[in-house]
Amino acid sequence: MEIIENQRFGEERALYHRRGLTLRGCRFAGEEDGESALKECADVAAENCLFDLRYPLWHVEKLRAERCTMTENCRAALWYGSEIRLIGCTLGGIKAVRECRAVALEDCTIRSPEFGWRCDGLRLARCAVEAEEYAFFETRALRADGMIFDGKYSFQYTQGVHIARSELHTKDAFWHAKDVTVTDSVLCGEYLGWYSEGLTLIRCHIRGTQPLCYCRGLRLVDCTMEGCDLAFEYSDVDATVRGGVLSVKNPRGGRIVADHIGEVIRTQDAVYPSLARVDAREKA
Repeated sequence: MEIIENQRFGEERALYHRRGLTLRGCRFAGEEDGESALKECADVAAENCLFDLRYPLWHVEKLRAERCTMTENCRAALWYGSEIRLIGCTLGGIKAVRECRAVALEDCTIRSPEFGWRCDGLRLARCAVEAEEYAFFETRALRADGMIFDGKYSFQYTQGVHIARSELHTKDAFWHAKDVTVTDSVLCGEYLGWYSEGLTLIRCHIRGTQPLCYCRGLRLVDCTMEGCDLAFEYSDVDATVRGGVLSVKNPRGGRIVADHIGEVIRTQDAVYPSLARVDAREKA
């Protein structure tokens, strides 16, 4: 491994297509305003480095970065890469990770609009993610544990997702998602999970208006619901809820069981027959 320490790189493609690099305390910044500093590199280790220029890590294979910072100027930092591990890093700049394979982020802080699109095998452990819109769009095989997330329109068109022990503050999350399981987590935001297929929520706390409509194969296991009105419209659902639901509207099929249900609405103008069984454990 070639070791490069405490150097500054500002020119275009500064370390293009290099193999076997260890970078320590290096800065990718400067008035040269060069792009794509480490494009097409492989077997790279970076420690305590600063990235302040655009597109630094495209088509990179086998990258390990620890305690590195990507500033808000570091646009589209990681694209088309594989076998990437980031530990204790800060990721800023729009579109920080896209179309990558086998990426693991641990103890990272991420502030990146349009983060994590079209990836395969993306893993996050103990990360804080602020992604203004459409985070994780069309990503497959996503795993997240201990994540704090804030952003709108998240997890849309994702497949094969497993999220545990996390807190999600988001609206329109999991629209059109397939085969998603969320356990022991808090999900805050209106219009959760519309048009999803195979969405399973286990011991989750759900907060927000009109959740879980137009779903197929929806399961809730020992969940709690807060401020959830007009829930389950046109969904096929198997739900056990601890506590209450404000209102349930025109559930298409299956069964919903809760301690108490404020109102069951079955309208004459429903598009589909409302055939689901709705039971309250505590009878009025």
